[in-house]
Amino acid sequence: MISIQHLSKRYEHAAKAASSSVAALSDINLTIGDGERFGIIGMSGAGKSTLVRTINLLERPSSGTIEFDGQDVTHLRGSALRAYRRRVAMIFQNFGLLAQKTAVENVCFPFLAANGTVTDENRHRALELLDRVGLADKASSYPSQLSGGQQQRVAIARALACKPEVILCDEATSALDPKSTNTILKLLRDINEETGVTLVAITHAMDVVQKICTQVAVLEAGHVVEQGSVEQVFAQPQAEATRVLLGKVDWDA
Repeated sequence: MISIQHLSKRYEHAAKAASSSVAALSDINLTIGDGERFGIIGMSGAGKSTLVRTINLLERPSSGTIEFDGQDVTHLRGSALRAYRRRVAMIFQNFGLLAQKTAVENVCFPFLAANGTVTDENRHRALELLDRVGLADKASSYPSQLSGGQQQRVAIARALACKPEVILCDEATSALDPKSTNTILKLLRDINEETGVTLVAITHAMDVVQKICTQVAVLEAGHVVEQGSVEQVFAQPQAEATRVLLGKVDWDA
């Protein structure tokens, strides 16, 4: 379980005359249960990507805490931080593959980063994962030889390499066409159901949340303005930001 308590993130800006700060996140409180498919949605600039990067400690919060399975991980460093990131994997919008490495080498990269070497067992697991995402025949292909959807499937296989307990998806389908988006969403849903891995999907697309998520939180200007089950929030949106995202406002008024 991930428990986020009173989390805030401010960015400091130094000017000639004085310094100022901008609040990207303000007093965020969220609980994400084991095995859930949790959506975090909002307009551009709402703070979604900052929040997901903070969960993975790519960004350090200015205040508040992040607990993972009852342990405060907010201030982890060194080997403890690396171990935490193996348990909480991340999939990015731009795929994040290494251009000079083949698909199987990209999937093996977490093993190389963790241990300095890739064993036969590691390579066997990477090939199994490529088969799981439907790319067994692309193991020797480079990213430039793959479509966007195929690259994202390689990124999913890489995220699964170290058997994470949580996968954070930062706008994982926003660069894809509708057919590839559906393929990726179905794959993520199936992986969640098969393995019990927790999925946290950051997106501005309500249809993504509707297709795979069970719980959702809505961000606006760095605040959580609404949260609950997807069914409840979609049926009876309370916040103006939610109604805008759902298209339930008269935009020509």
